[in-house]
Amino acid sequence: MTTKLSAASLILALGSALSLSALTTTAHAADEMQKCFGVAEAGKNDCAAGAGTSCAGTSKTKDQANAWKLVPAGTCTQTPSTTSPTGFGQEAAFTAKS
Repeated sequence: MTTKLSAASLILALGSALSLSALTTTAHAADEMQKCFGVAEAGKNDCAAGAGTSCAGTSKTKDQANAWKLVPAGTCTQTPSTTSPTGFGQEAAFTAKS
């Protein structure tokens, strides 16, 4: 019986360690993302879509200047945007070019 109990304890300990490892990886991956304004498809933003909107999925136009999408860190200002003055995503909301 002691052997069965030890084996069960080992399995539970390994399972717990794997679960904690997965949580750490997920949290670390979220840290490697950044908000990028002006790159979301209409209705596909992650949040911040201006007055009169509730948040995620509420942007009205493609590349809306005040709506952001999470992108891998370091890629925002390299992501094309049709509304940005630079032609690329911005790290803060901006006024769309005419």
